[in-house]
Amino acid sequence: MIDHITQSLWIAVEAISHNKLRAMLTSLGIVFGVGSVISMLAVGTGAKQEILEQMKLLGATNIIITPIVEQEEGKVAEDELQKKTEKKRFSPGLTLLDAESIRRTVPYVEFISPEVVVETMVLREGLKRTSKLVGVDSTYFAATDFALERGRIFSKKNMELASPVAVIGHAIKTKFFAKEDPIGGRIKCGNLWLTVIGVLQERTISKQTIQHLGLRDYNYDIYTPVSALLLRYKNRTLVTRLDVQKASRSTGSGDDSEQKKPVNYHQLDRLVVRVSNSERMASLAEVISRMLERRHNNVVDFQVTIPEQLLRQEQRTKEIFNIVLGAIASISLIVGGIGIMNIMLASVMERTKEIGIRRAAGATRRDIALQFLSEAMMISVTGGIIGILLGVGLSFAIQKLAGIMTIVSAISVFLSFIISISIGIAFGFFPARRAAEQDPVICLRYE
Repeated sequence: MIDHITQSLWIAVEAISHNKLRAMLTSLGIVFGVGSVISMLAVGTGAKQEILEQMKLLGATNIIITPIVEQEEGKVAEDELQKKTEKKRFSPGLTLLDAESIRRTVPYVEFISPEVVVETMVLREGLKRTSKLVGVDSTYFAATDFALERGRIFSKKNMELASPVAVIGHAIKTKFFAKEDPIGGRIKCGNLWLTVIGVLQERTISKQTIQHLGLRDYNYDIYTPVSALLLRYKNRTLVTRLDVQKASRSTGSGDDSEQKKPVNYHQLDRLVVRVSNSERMASLAEVISRMLERRHNNVVDFQVTIPEQLLRQEQRTKEIFNIVLGAIASISLIVGGIGIMNIMLASVMERTKEIGIRRAAGATRRDIALQFLSEAMMISVTGGIIGILLGVGLSFAIQKLAGIMTIVSAISVFLSFIISISIGIAFGFFPARRAAEQDPVICLRYE
C-alpha cells in the first residue's frame, strides 16, 4: 500500500512538473484563501491579547468613577430672565468623603483607591523633566496590578502623617538615578523634596492602547501618599487667597473667555472601586451612582464606568469583524477548490489515453483514483504552504504598517495546513473517481 501511494505521488509530481503554469494558477485560490485565514486568525488573536492587556491595565473587577468638570443642570429656561434667575445647585465634587461613604455602605467592595494628579516639574542634579505627581494610597498598586522592582509602597504611617515620600516609575529611575540606587534618595517635585522608598517595574503600553483608553505613560509618574499631596501641594476643595485673587481679577477684567473657563472643584481626579463579585458589577455601579448623586445634591458631576463591559463590547465587535473576514476567506478557499476540480476534470479528459495504457499495464481502478487524488492534493498542499508564508508575511505587514497587534500561532498554521489537505481531498475526489471509472478499452481507442 505504501509503495502504491509513493508511486502515485511521484506520478503526480511528474504530471504537475509538465504543467507548472497551470498548476500554479490553479493553486492561487488556495494561496489567497489560506493566507487570508492565517492573517485573520493572527489579527483575531492579537485583538484578544490586546483586550486582555487592557483588562489587566484597567482591572477586570474595577468600577471607575471620574469627575465631570463642566456641568449644566436644570430645565430649559423659557426666557433669558428665567435663565438668569435660576441658581445652580451646589455640589462638593468627588472627595475622599465619597470614597469613605462607598467603603462603609456598598457591599462586595474589597477596597477603594483614590487618585489625584498634579502636573509638576521634577528636578535632580541638574536634570529636569515635566511629569505627573500622583497622590494615591497603598491600595492603588493592587487595583492597577503594579509590581515593585525594589523598595516598598506606602505604609499606614506614611498615609496618616502625610509623609513626603515617593514611589517612582521605571523611566524616572532611569533618568534621574541612572548610576545609583534610588532607594533613600531624594527628588524635587515642584517646591518640595520627596524621599524615594520604592521603584515600580517597567510597564510596556502601546501608543494605541494609551490613546484608546485615555491612559498615560505610567513609567514617568511619581506617586506620593494622597494625604501628602492634598496637604503639601493642592487641595481643590479648599479656597486659598490665590483663588480669591484669581476670581476677583477674572470678574473685573471683563474677559468672557476667562470668566467662562470651567473650574475643577473636585478633590479627586479618579476613584477606583475593586469589587469581589464580578457578576454584580452592573448593579453595584448603579448603587454607587445613585448614592453619589444624593451626596452631590442631585448634581451628576461624575461618571461611573465599568471597563470590563466596554472592553467586552469592543471584543464582541472585533469577533464579528473576524467572522466576516473568515467568511470571505472561506469563499476564497471554496473558489480555489472549484478551480482544482475544474482543472482535474480537464486533466482527466486530456489524459484518457494515459489512463487506458495504465489500465492495460495492470493498474487497478484504485491506482488510477489514487494517482489523480494525489495530484489534486499536491496542488492544494503546495498552495497551502505558499499561503501560509503569505499569511505570516501579511500579518507582520499589518502590524508594522497599520499598527494593529497580530499574533501568528502554531495552531493557526496547523489548521490552515489541514484545510489545504482537506480541500485537495474534497474537490479532487470526484475527478479521481471519474478517471477510475473510465473503460480501458474505450480509453485505448481515444484519440
